Amino acid sequence: MAFGRLERTRPPQPMADINMTPLIDVMLVLLVIFMITAPLMASSLKLDLPKAEGASPGDNPVFLSVAISIDGQLHLDDEQVNDAQLTLRARQASQQDPNTEVQLRADEKVPYGRVAELIGLLQDAGLSHIGFITAGPPAKPAGTTAAP
Repeated sequence: MAFGRLERTRPPQPMADINMTPLIDVMLVLLVIFMITAPLMASSLKLDLPKAEGASPGDNPVFLSVAISIDGQLHLDDEQVNDAQLTLRARQASQQDPNTEVQLRADEKVPYGRVAELIGLLQDAGLSHIGFITAGPPAKPAGTTAAP
């Protein structure tokens, strides 16, 4: 004597759909991680910029960011380049837009001769709008007031 049903039922069919929820969750977590770490990686080149009062960097949407590290190495947008590579990229930028601005960051211990060489190099490439980026005004000692 058999207990149970005599009719045979089909087993449930395997699900053919991919569950996207875990994939989306992982992607959103990665997005948040990249959003948090991207600003931290924006400028990995550490420079001791001179402190001076002056205008803020230009609002020109087309600019090249050039930096000279303390050992005299050139960096174009945080990528180390040599003089020939910088000249080539500057010439390309001046051909695309002659009003391209160069935002120059130089460590305060870099000799003036090296900065002058770089300015000459940029001017020979056709870029004449050069702005010097500084760290901001120097801190005033406590108890001193500005002269009128």
